Amino acid sequence: MKVYYDKDSNLDAIREKKITIIGYGSQGHAHAANLKDSGVNNINIALKEDSGSIEKAKSAGFDVLTIQDAAKDADLMMMATPDEIQSEIYDQFLDKNMKNNSALVFAHGLNIHFELIKPRDDLDVFMIAPKGPGHTVRSEYIKGGGVPSLVSVYQNKSGNALDLALAYGTGLGAGRSGMIETTFKEECETDLFGEQVVLCGGLTELITAGYETLVDAGYAPEMAYFECLHEVKLIVDLLYEGGIANMRYSISNTAEYGDYVSGKRVITNDTRKEMKAILRDIQTGKFVRDWMLECKVKQPNFKASRRISKDHQIEVVGKKLREMMPWIQKNKLVDTSKN
Repeated sequence: MKVYYDKDSNLDAIREKKITIIGYGSQGHAHAANLKDSGVNNINIALKEDSGSIEKAKSAGFDVLTIQDAAKDADLMMMATPDEIQSEIYDQFLDKNMKNNSALVFAHGLNIHFELIKPRDDLDVFMIAPKGPGHTVRSEYIKGGGVPSLVSVYQNKSGNALDLALAYGTGLGAGRSGMIETTFKEECETDLFGEQVVLCGGLTELITAGYETLVDAGYAPEMAYFECLHEVKLIVDLLYEGGIANMRYSISNTAEYGDYVSGKRVITNDTRKEMKAILRDIQTGKFVRDWMLECKVKQPNFKASRRISKDHQIEVVGKKLREMMPWIQKNKLVDTSKN
């Protein structure tokens, strides 16, 4: 495994280039702000003409252009938009407008790996994929750190695509913690699997099921919230700091014993079989095909799931309890009015 750091990169490779960030959401705002603070001089934001993020980007001091106009002058264009609209953006605004021999950059490999986008032959195409949400990419940078990132080159027309990728990663702060060389395939498939099985799908279902089990058994919703959701951060911080053994060292012997005897009753052989089935759906493209079909019909199931989950009792109870802890809001990572 090859890992690159700031010492392996030269920010001058992009310092004076015209860089366009397409999108100003979680990743987009972080990329723009971190690059600017790192000394990259020519950054603008490209958005659709009816985008609700235009004023946010302008308020942060960035020029905002239409995507097609930005494409005509940009040396690097970072695709920091949702996966499901990237192929439309490329086909409508980039394919015929991007400068010859410029670079198309991705923060996630899905559209390239599954060939939803087939980039022009004259373009450099590379990826710098932070292993964390955009709000964390920004907050870690501000603290003097950086989120480890994956780097990969798909097309190297200029012969310098890796140098550009590493310089971009250094501008993000990724060179402080490490940029791991990989492929679009490996990044995409492992990322989708991690999100679905552990980080998002697995974790939220586990939390919700634990909460509902306690409440259904007659325990106070507030107690269930603290035990099954609030304290997750305390455990995850220990895992993040030093791995599973570090977490087990810090908890009580009773908790550690319960970990050993009960964890495998929750994550059973059937669960592991289902994990393998989910991975197959990702590898074969079934998940991506299903998701793109959902998007083509305007996401009815996706939006219904989002609405139902927001109305779950765990969210109502959690909002009330978090009001008792104002320091959480004071130090929050996500501010929807700005990013």
